[in-house]
Amino acid sequence: MQPRGCGAGWAGALWLLYVCCCCCCLSFLLAPAESLNHLPAPHNQRIHLYNLEQVLSWDPVPINNLTSPVLYSVEYKFLTTSWRQVDCVHCTKIAEPICNFTAAGCFPPYFNVSLRIKAELGELVSDWALVPWFQLFRNATIGPPLDILVTSLDNSLIISFKPPFQLKSDKFHYYVYYWEKEGKQKVKGPVISQPIQLSDLKVSSEYCLQVQAELIPDHLEIRRQGLLSNISCHETSAGDSAKLQQTIIIILGIFALIILILSCYVLVRKFQGLIKHYFHSPPEIPSQIKEYLMDPNEPILEALDKNSSMEKDCWNSLSIVTCTEENQGVLSSNVNDNTCTDNQPSTKIT
Repeated sequence: MQPRGCGAGWAGALWLLYVCCCCCCLSFLLAPAESLNHLPAPHNQRIHLYNLEQVLSWDPVPINNLTSPVLYSVEYKFLTTSWRQVDCVHCTKIAEPICNFTAAGCFPPYFNVSLRIKAELGELVSDWALVPWFQLFRNATIGPPLDILVTSLDNSLIISFKPPFQLKSDKFHYYVYYWEKEGKQKVKGPVISQPIQLSDLKVSSEYCLQVQAELIPDHLEIRRQGLLSNISCHETSAGDSAKLQQTIIIILGIFALIILILSCYVLVRKFQGLIKHYFHSPPEIPSQIKEYLMDPNEPILEALDKNSSMEKDCWNSLSIVTCTEENQGVLSSNVNDNTCTDNQPSTKIT
């Protein structure tokens, strides 16, 4: 009786082993058939939110020996709506594993948005891969201000910049973190308008600073602190305003000098005759003084007597002729008939 029971136990074990082998073979045979009827879903899906950028990407479906590309489709929904295709951008049956919603502005920045992706290859379709919901102004990373320009003026630094992105109704607050090299950090803000001026700094000292933007959406009770800008260092200067004033004074002085010269020129042209009358040439120096100046050794009195003896007074002869109609008489009288000496000609008036 004992050997018969033992044989029955071995037979049962062999039967069980046979059933397991059949199941394993069947599973291997059915696996390719199942893979041909269903694609794996896209995985590692991620949403990039930076400023106004909204970009969805994922890893492509790993399938070997493809004769045609795998196509992907994206759908979205808001908090209280049903799933729908993305119409603002082309994200239906695309070959690239990326969908960019930024330029189209598909989703309001304060709406809750959910996304899902599926893959297709011919008649094969994958399951939907869900993306966690997001809200742009709640989840996005706010970048630093752009095009930061720092100007040194006396003992102050003036900072101007552009916001991280343009807003229609929402607004930014700005903070400036600054410190003297190897000094304690200070902060100025929140400031709404710009440029921002850091006053009462040490003269001819080097200060480093960073600028930060804070987003305050109108429709959300949240504040989104942005990234800090790169550190930049600047030296304060003394006398910039004085140099500016000096330059202005020089320019005004040159302008006034030009006006003065033009005015003088106009006056000279207008009163040219009067000026010549008052500023005529001086009388000529007498000849005897010229000779003395040329020969100082000669006594001046003798030179004057020598020149004066050569000059004699001359009398002119005046004749008056009177004619009458009756006798045609001629009357003439000589007033003076002295003649000039020293070969001087006489003058006779008739």
